[in-house]
Formats: sequence, C-alpha cells, structure tokens
Amino acid sequence: MKKVITLLLLSSVWLTNAQAFKGNGDVKGQVGLNLQDGGTGIFVSSDFGIGENMSLGLTANYLLSVSEDELGNIPDFGQRVDLKARFNANLGNVLKMEPNMDIYPGLDLGLHNFGAHLGFRYFFTEGFGLFGEAGVPIAKYDKNVTGFDHLNNQFVFNIGASFNL
Repeated sequence: MKKVITLLLLSSVWLTNAQAFKGNGDVKGQVGLNLQDGGTGIFVSSDFGIGENMSLGLTANYLLSVSEDELGNIPDFGQRVDLKARFNANLGNVLKMEPNMDIYPGLDLGLHNFGAHLGFRYFFTEGFGLFGEAGVPIAKYDKNVTGFDHLNNQFVFNIGASFNL
C-alpha cells in the first residue's frame, strides 16, 4: 500500500510540472484525427505564443477516407486538403485552471472559409499531452456548395496528441 501511495504522490508532482501554455515564445505542435461528415483524415497544427494569453498558428488537414457521391465519384486533392492560419486566446490561466490544462477559443482563415474553433489541451508531462478541438465555418467563400465542396467547409472535430516544441 505504501508503494501505491508513493507512486500516486510522485505522479501528482509529475503532473503539476507540465504546463499547457507558457505565454510568449511557447511553441506547440499537434497531430491527430480529423472527423467530419463525409470524411476522416489527418490533422496537424502548430501554435506560437505571441503574448501571455495569445498565440498564432497554422493548421493543415488531409482527408484520407471520403464517402463517394451518388455517381461513384471521389474528391480531388483540392477538395480533400485544407490549410488555415489561426489566432488563439489561451485562457487556461485566466480561468484559473491547473497549469497543465488550457482552453483556447480562436478564429481561423483557411482555403475554404473563415471560421472559429474551440479547443482544450491537457498535458501529462512537460512535453506530451492530448487535445480535442471543434471548428465551425462562420463565412463560407461560396454559398452554393455542390458536390464535395462541403468537405472542410462544415463542423469538424479534431482529437490527438499535443507536444511542446
């Protein structure tokens, strides 16, 4: 029993040293699964701290598995890929969360739309954590969505691993 208690105490100290967002100069990388209606794929992002509670970043996702349309067509590369620049407000310390947690709402400008996202990071160690993020389009570039144009232009959910770089 003493070994279990000692292990739990050491684990809790280990967790308190991890920080989800450190402010100016902090660099995060994330890789994970992109889920949306009609397809699933790979999501990759990076965030660069530019202030105590602000970061700028880039995201990319590529849909690997896409449902065929009613004629059996599959989307081309341009319909499967999305690149975005984004701004995050890192609010973990503002909301007085544990240092290893961060919640970050933000705005993004991509190839398919102007949108918003809300994400959460939880770091287990100084270098590794998990994240979940949901995004929605605010303004679509083309209101007449046909064929595969809905891909990367709708509600998306991303989940995966987060790293301090």
